[in-house]
Amino acid sequence: MLIGELAERTGTSERLLRYYERMGLLRPQRRPNGYRFYDGAAEESVLRIRALLAAGLPTRVIRQVLPCTTADAAVMPCPGVLDALRGQLSALDERSARIASARETLVRTIAAAEGALGSVESEPAPVRERAQESAQGRLSDPASTVEP
Repeated sequence: MLIGELAERTGTSERLLRYYERMGLLRPQRRPNGYRFYDGAAEESVLRIRALLAAGLPTRVIRQVLPCTTADAAVMPCPGVLDALRGQLSALDERSARIASARETLVRTIAAAEGALGSVESEPAPVRERAQESAQGRLSDPASTVEP
């Protein structure tokens, strides 16, 4: 099948299929006119590539894992594959921990800002308005709000 048909069957753009080829994930044959020609197994390969990408694997790891996958997308324990998958899992765990830490910092910052905003609500209106403007980043120069 030609690249357009493979793209249609897999829901993948032709540009992305060419990228998979450049990354060594797909190996189409070439016709005498230079057109790419994909065999029937290419459709399954593209679907496996997309599933592995969705699992967070980079193309360099997919290139190593793909030959060790079965038609039902199960991964066989080929040499080095489990180490590559464990390494990727470790990287995802580290990234997840950094995101969780950043999220907790943001939650504390929001809570502190809401607490500070709530404490100025009992102040007179001009003081409360200046505090709200400052919290929203609209107050650039505190001296500019002081009347002569």
